[in-house]
Amino acid sequence: MRTEVIQHIRTQPELWKYLRMHPEWYRKLGRNPGLLSEMEKEAKVFYGKTFPQRMDRIQNNVNLAAMLFDMVRQMGQQQ
Repeated sequence: MRTEVIQHIRTQPELWKYLRMHPEWYRKLGRNPGLLSEMEKEAKVFYGKTFPQRMDRIQNNVNLAAMLFDMVRQMGQQQ
């Protein structure tokens, strides 16, 4: 694997961990360093850092907060 590819990966700890967990990327990047952006995309999906995944997480948190608010409000009405 080219040294500039290794240096780029090592500057990003999550990308480095992803490479360690998915060793098939060693072979792919060794043969075609241009696939680095593809590996970065897959790592983002793996770690849940894509925009749709972040929006889903935010929506889940908002739903949880709304449910907790409703529970507190109902508890207050019962007293």
